[in-house]
Amino acid sequence: MGEVFTNLLFVSKFYCVLATVAGKILLLALSAFLAWFYKALQPPPPTICGTPLGPPVTAPRVQLHDGRYMAYKEMGILKEKANYKIINIHGFGGSRHDILPVSKTIIDELGIYYVGFDRAGYGQSDPNPGRTRKSDAEDVLALADILDLGPKFYVTAISIGGYTAWTLLKYFPHRLAGVAMLAPVTNYWWSGIPTLEAWEAFRLQPGQDQVAISIAHYAPWLTYWWNTQSFLPKSSVIEGRFHFLNALDKKIMKDRQSSPLTDRSPNEPSQQGIYESLIRDMMNMFGRWDFDPGEVQNAGVPVLVWHGVEDYLVPLMLQKYVQRRLPWVQLNEIPGAGHMLPLVEGLPDQVVKVLLLGEA
Repeated sequence: MGEVFTNLLFVSKFYCVLATVAGKILLLALSAFLAWFYKALQPPPPTICGTPLGPPVTAPRVQLHDGRYMAYKEMGILKEKANYKIINIHGFGGSRHDILPVSKTIIDELGIYYVGFDRAGYGQSDPNPGRTRKSDAEDVLALADILDLGPKFYVTAISIGGYTAWTLLKYFPHRLAGVAMLAPVTNYWWSGIPTLEAWEAFRLQPGQDQVAISIAHYAPWLTYWWNTQSFLPKSSVIEGRFHFLNALDKKIMKDRQSSPLTDRSPNEPSQQGIYESLIRDMMNMFGRWDFDPGEVQNAGVPVLVWHGVEDYLVPLMLQKYVQRRLPWVQLNEIPGAGHMLPLVEGLPDQVVKVLLLGEA
């Protein structure tokens, strides 16, 4: 009996030791995994333009108050002789080159000075580690002041650049002479949108985009990692799957491929790293806003929105929500058009004529 007890005691001690060792191994494995995961969450440092390992600086740039440099591109007549001065805010994956292609006839006839710029972290503009919706709007004001565009100027905004236009309208309306937005991206979590309406619009997105957008909203710290893993359903736009193109968009894309633009590189917008450009855009656009555009006060200047009826990337129904809340915003629906409104023939001329003159 004593021998059996001794054997049982030995077995018991053996399993205790085994359990302790297994626990320590599991703890070490868990610690190693968490260390790896934490490291994987951290985006690589940006390759800043003009540094020894960074891309070259070829565009004119201005220096902002915090030391960052912003690249820009001018178009139209000399600003000293211009009747109208417009700043363009480019969209997701865009650049300073994406000024609306207004005809030379309209530029000369109306006397327009037009300037586009690389938003923070894009193209040849330095990243902003503290980039927010409001800081992006302040960058627009800084550019206007440095270029001496006067106390008021006009703004055109493309796609996701619309969040900066709304921020300008919210916090700096006194600096605006008028705003035109083309297919501005909407946030499904704006506080005033009825839940059912927001959900209906959200369901129009492909499953992978529903997940990627939700990550940007609920877990922004995970956005970079999520969109850089091959086995996860990342943003279809980052992935390069342009599911949202309608028939007109596809024709525009085909025409652009057969007549490539020579003044830009397709890789330049995110050449300093996708975290400082695309990922920060996602977090700013789909994160928690501190205001709802539907609550913006009337600035007493023209605020115009153009939106394609067949835009499969940004649902038209949410633009209608904004227009219902803000009847002083003019919503122009474009039948047969998709998301690529800046390249719809004749539309850029129409946009600037309505913005500047109030008539097409």
